[in-house]
Amino acid sequence: MVAIQYTCRHTLNMIQHGSHTVHVWTYFHMRFPLGGDDEVMSSTLQQFSKVIDELSSCHAVLSTQLADAMMFPISQFKERDLKEILTLKEVFQIASNDHDAAINRYSRLSKKRENDKVKYEVTEDVYTSRKKQHQTMMHYFCALNTLQYKKKIALLEPLLGYMQAQISFFKMGSENLNGQLEEFLANIGTSVQNVRREMDGDVETMQQTIEDLEVASDPLYLPDPDPTKFPVNRNLTRKAGYLNARNKTGLVSSTWDRQFYFTQGGNLMSQARGDVAGGLAMDIDNCSVMAVDCEDRRYCFQITSFDGKKSSILQAESKKDHEEWICTINNISKQIYLSENPEETAARVNQSALEAVTPSPSFQQRHESLRPGGQSRPPTARTSSSGSLGSESTNLAALSLDSLVAPDTPIQFDIISPVCEDQPGQAKAFGQGGRRTNPFGESGGSTKSETEDSILHQLFIVRFLGSMEVKSDDHPDVVYETMRQILAARAIHNIFRMTESHLLVTCDCLKLIDPQTQVTRLTFPLPYVVLYATHQENKRLFGFVLRTSGGRSESNLSSVCYIFESNNEGEKVPVTIYHILKEKQQKELSKQKEIEKDLEEQSRLIAASSRPSQSGSEGQLVLSSSQSEESDLGEEGKKRESEA
Repeated sequence: MVAIQYTCRHTLNMIQHGSHTVHVWTYFHMRFPLGGDDEVMSSTLQQFSKVIDELSSCHAVLSTQLADAMMFPISQFKERDLKEILTLKEVFQIASNDHDAAINRYSRLSKKRENDKVKYEVTEDVYTSRKKQHQTMMHYFCALNTLQYKKKIALLEPLLGYMQAQISFFKMGSENLNGQLEEFLANIGTSVQNVRREMDGDVETMQQTIEDLEVASDPLYLPDPDPTKFPVNRNLTRKAGYLNARNKTGLVSSTWDRQFYFTQGGNLMSQARGDVAGGLAMDIDNCSVMAVDCEDRRYCFQITSFDGKKSSILQAESKKDHEEWICTINNISKQIYLSENPEETAARVNQSALEAVTPSPSFQQRHESLRPGGQSRPPTARTSSSGSLGSESTNLAALSLDSLVAPDTPIQFDIISPVCEDQPGQAKAFGQGGRRTNPFGESGGSTKSETEDSILHQLFIVRFLGSMEVKSDDHPDVVYETMRQILAARAIHNIFRMTESHLLVTCDCLKLIDPQTQVTRLTFPLPYVVLYATHQENKRLFGFVLRTSGGRSESNLSSVCYIFESNNEGEKVPVTIYHILKEKQQKELSKQKEIEKDLEEQSRLIAASSRPSQSGSEGQLVLSSSQSEESDLGEEGKKRESEA
């Protein structure tokens, strides 16, 4: 029992002396995320460290005294005295066995055939073994008698050393543990009780908070909560959450990986489970986002980079997250996050879109939020049905809302090919939809039907936002108003899907081509494009007005405004159209001058070759007029053949 107590004391001393200081100072230098710098706690730990150092010194002295006065005598008794007794016992046993063997040989001596030599050897053997046994027995019995005294000493001496060591230890403790330390410990005990009561109060408060949150958050446990209770926030410029990302594994196969996505400035970041930090998924500055249908999954949307080279399809968990992600990425794409108050700016832009369909008494008041007075207008032009350039309308104040866009005008959000499906009179002028077009200007076997000027001038990647009929086509504000109404209708009805196409600007028409199949979706002849403009704030938005015929009579004309969104070069489209029309007009004027010059020369030749008389002057004049008309028709026919 004493040895066990000594072992425990020794272990306690090693723990106190070797590790208490390290652990206390390690804890002292720790910085917990939820805890501030507590000076009282720091000073308390320092005081405890000093007291523990003193106690450790006392335990070290006690351990040394116990080792010298208690454990050493016990170990000496075990290793020296008991080991000696055991050794003598073994020697005595061996001597007894040798004596028994010698007696047995002596007893087997024959009385008939006595041999003096054998008898002498056996007798000598018995003598030697008996003497050895006797000597060993005396030493063994002496050691046993001595062991009785050593046993008493081995029991009393360690106990005496133990008591002396304990008395010395308690004397040192009474000297170190004074009244000041007792007062310190009492204060610490009171502080611990106060902390415990504070903890119990916080636990009760947290339990009540948990119960309240469980009741309030019950609808949030549903994967798709009620949108009336949790409305969509369309003014976000930052968002984070889990999304399913679509990854293609083959031509027709794909996998969906769940990752954590978050926005950081103009970047969309992703972080897989187990990763230390997130990585760049896509640059969403000037990108486009729209809802898509993908593999019979709900709440999918596609993000396309500004250059159209990279796209990602993601799936949200609910309809609310689906709309919020689309609105957030759309706000970031417009670089609203760079303003001083991003959420206020986003709210103002979205509110302007919602108010766009609300009638107001003045058209100019409705455009004050979108068109600052100091900005200049983009290049706009107006052409008549014959292709000649016109001028802008006179006064903006004279215009009213009803004079631009008819009330309750339906909006077409998707492309229906061909455009002239409801207008057979314009079928030939617009061209047939659904024909494959080579965007590099190479043509097949039907090249004879194309004009000489039908070459590719520029290609743009655009997305169709919508179209609607307008009542006026003589001012660019018609395009601005159409943009406002289409964007507002999309925002109100949650229409985010847009059809992406390639817009080919040629010398005689505008073509919308399917980027996958290279099929021409729509063809807009340039003579019928009477107005085009770019949004003054969002330069990626542009539109143009197409004048079409509703029947065979020229008086029944209608104008349709088409709105598109380009990746980053929307303002280049009207500029390109303007230069093409200007160049085409110059070519037509030069050709007209050449035709007039040829007609004048032919008239002079006819007048010089004829010999007019008084009787036949009228007939000759009629003949020359008919010849002039025939020559005019002939020249125009030759010109058309040369252009074909």
